[in-house]
Amino acid sequence: MISKRIIPCLDVKDGRVVKGVNFQNLQDVTSPVLLAERYSESGADELVFYDITASAEDRSLFTDILRQVAERVFIPLTVGGGINSLDDFDRVLKCGADKVSVNSGAIRNPDLISDAAARYGSQCVVISADVRRVNGGMRVFSKGGRVDTGLDAIEWIKRCVDNGAGEVVLNSMDTDGVKGGFDLEMLKLVTDAVDVPVIASGGAGCIKDFVSLFQTLPKVDAGLAASIFHFGQVSIKELKTALKERDINVRL
Repeated sequence: MISKRIIPCLDVKDGRVVKGVNFQNLQDVTSPVLLAERYSESGADELVFYDITASAEDRSLFTDILRQVAERVFIPLTVGGGINSLDDFDRVLKCGADKVSVNSGAIRNPDLISDAAARYGSQCVVISADVRRVNGGMRVFSKGGRVDTGLDAIEWIKRCVDNGAGEVVLNSMDTDGVKGGFDLEMLKLVTDAVDVPVIASGGAGCIKDFVSLFQTLPKVDAGLAASIFHFGQVSIKELKTALKERDINVRL
């Protein structure tokens, strides 16, 4: 049985880790380098690094901070933010990323996913979808959750996977930072639609939220969170121990 992954997320703005609610009201947390090192040593299975304002500011991802983070961690590192071309893929991979997450860049140029998958392999290409409910439907947002693209989320995610994305990170903007639990309804629609690993993001507030996630939706491969890990509300060790006690397979 494949182990469920626990993945902390570093949302980075101006060289600092930040966290907000529903993608707004960002608050400073700490240095991404120090935090990444702590997670690498505390049992995290992977780490996600997002330069959250790169797309909105139409600039490239800050590679100096990324390089420092990559030098300190010894677990798989997924990197996103301002990824608009194969050159961007190449640049962050050379800085130490193992996988590259793309959102706005793929919306502007859907061929980016197929081109990147052909060059680097599908296992390297992650589609990160920022999704919010709008008028009874589920829409994809771009530029760090600022722009409603009008795209149906499930159709878009299926298209990206068909084009070669090897993994999906589903960021529910409705539950982000609220700490009321993962968006199980949205996640089920995605796991039913694709046959690649799906990572749940947005809403984790306590251990039972992860238990509910994996027990309710066994097809979800990983749970991603930020606040509860950043502020010490839940340690990765105690979370994994609790999951193991409930017969959810994790790497201790």
